[in-house]
Amino acid sequence: MSLYLCNPHKYLCYPSRAPSFRIFVDHHRPFSSAKTHLASAQTPITPVPRPVTMPVLAVPIATTTLSAIEQSKRLAAYTAVDKHILPEHKVIGIGSGSTVPYVVERIVAQGRELNKDRVFIPTGFQSKELIVMSNLNLGDVDQFPIIDVTIDGADEVDLDLNCIKGGGACHLREKVLAEAANTFIVVADYRKNAEYLGTNFTPGVPVEVVPFAYAQVLRKLRDILGSPNATLRMAKAKAGPVVTDNSNFVIDAPFPREIMQNPSTILAKIKMLTGVVEVGLFCDMAQAAYFGNEDGSVTVKRKVESRVVEESILPS
Repeated sequence: MSLYLCNPHKYLCYPSRAPSFRIFVDHHRPFSSAKTHLASAQTPITPVPRPVTMPVLAVPIATTTLSAIEQSKRLAAYTAVDKHILPEHKVIGIGSGSTVPYVVERIVAQGRELNKDRVFIPTGFQSKELIVMSNLNLGDVDQFPIIDVTIDGADEVDLDLNCIKGGGACHLREKVLAEAANTFIVVADYRKNAEYLGTNFTPGVPVEVVPFAYAQVLRKLRDILGSPNATLRMAKAKAGPVVTDNSNFVIDAPFPREIMQNPSTILAKIKMLTGVVEVGLFCDMAQAAYFGNEDGSVTVKRKVESRVVEESILPS
């Protein structure tokens, strides 16, 4: 048996890897004359397929269901947008709160062609992110001091369309956009529809104050203005008080019903305190409020004359 090397020089062009060899035995000849061939050969490399990574959704969109409360919020928001965000409206204020995402969702559904010529003014970080993530045109009230329509949520609305706002600590900017708007619309679920402010929303009236003056304002709210349980709002995800988008503190001041029956009076008194930046009482500002109900209907409170409010129900 003889061994021979098959053309070994052709592997000299592969300096990075040593040549591999196979032994071939020729059985066609008698064993005494059989040749064993030492031949050069590269072992074929079978590529290992890469695993295919598929996007995983935390909750499949098709199977996501809203709670009754969320359905009520969406119903109110959709109805308000359909009735008040019209093609001729080009500057739109977007408020803050848990109902506002449904407002933006419905506006986006009106189509890119309609929205490309509109500009949207946010009241805070949340609404700014909603506008940007929805590919809508972002603006500022400095550029557009007159707004066609502002739609915002509310913590509570009374029989006269007075509102408590500021549960999200955005009431200063919310009030700026509400005053700048030709039409101010409120959207909420049925729990926010009350006879008097403070009926269901028990934390109290939000009062934004400069940090330097919070102790003085807190003392006067308790001792002079009739809110003995007024407290500085503390943050839940950090140590210390809540800090607004304007770098201020928030005091929550609950008042008894006899005071809240005339919210404009207590609003004026709080505003007179040195260090108060803004108060979360929106008196005589909203033109209409929409409340989504559990049965799929929508309760509408609409101002028909000065200080005259009409209430109606839109069936499901």
